[in-house]
Amino acid sequence: MLYWLMKHVLLGPILRLFFQPKIIEGAENIPKEGGAILASNHLAVSDSFFLPLMLSRRMTFPAKIEYFTGTGIKGKLQKWFFSGVGQVPIDRSSASAAQGALDTGVRIVREGKLLGIYPEGTRSPDARLYKGKVGVAWIALESGAPVIPVAMFGTDKANPIGSRMWKPHPIRIKIGKPLDFSRYEGLSGDRFVLRSITDEIMYALMELSGQEYVDVYAAKAKEQAPPVPEQGKPADRVPEKKAS
Repeated sequence: MLYWLMKHVLLGPILRLFFQPKIIEGAENIPKEGGAILASNHLAVSDSFFLPLMLSRRMTFPAKIEYFTGTGIKGKLQKWFFSGVGQVPIDRSSASAAQGALDTGVRIVREGKLLGIYPEGTRSPDARLYKGKVGVAWIALESGAPVIPVAMFGTDKANPIGSRMWKPHPIRIKIGKPLDFSRYEGLSGDRFVLRSITDEIMYALMELSGQEYVDVYAAKAKEQAPPVPEQGKPADRVPEKKAS
């Protein structure tokens, strides 16, 4: 009930008014029923708001558990909000916790629901497409569900990294054709198969989004990049370029 209230009354109309989101390609690729995995590029936090907004079916995104464990009034409001927009808490603090997150994904899909997932694992630091993590492949093989690539456009302009407030900017979405990996049934324990499937998904995302592909994990790229200051705050001094 809260999900639909957020989508159609409390939040959805505001997002539609200021950002005019549209699915410009592939709406027919979303199945009318049954479980499926929507694998999307990840440009901004707002991706998890605009994609569910534009689908007639409810979808669920895994979200870090910190969004659901805050204390006080702020913590309760945050938990209420993220639950209301269809996100479920996952704990990635250890290997066993990460496996629990994958198991949750499989359960959601087996229940006949739409699962949203970001194969890159985190937001792109520079609007390029980064190497995918194999969790999406494992969920696909364990659940037997198709993987539908999704490309988001404009969310990084509406919700830039470091920004506290969103600013109006058109949001566009492309949805690719479902990818069937049933030929690999029973091979979810083969890491080479998982990597092959993940790379196929990332290639489909690259073609759909037109993004430049970087064969490095986004989290690693963020570790190596200088911090992005919040908008309105001065940036740290840029390191001097070494002479070649």
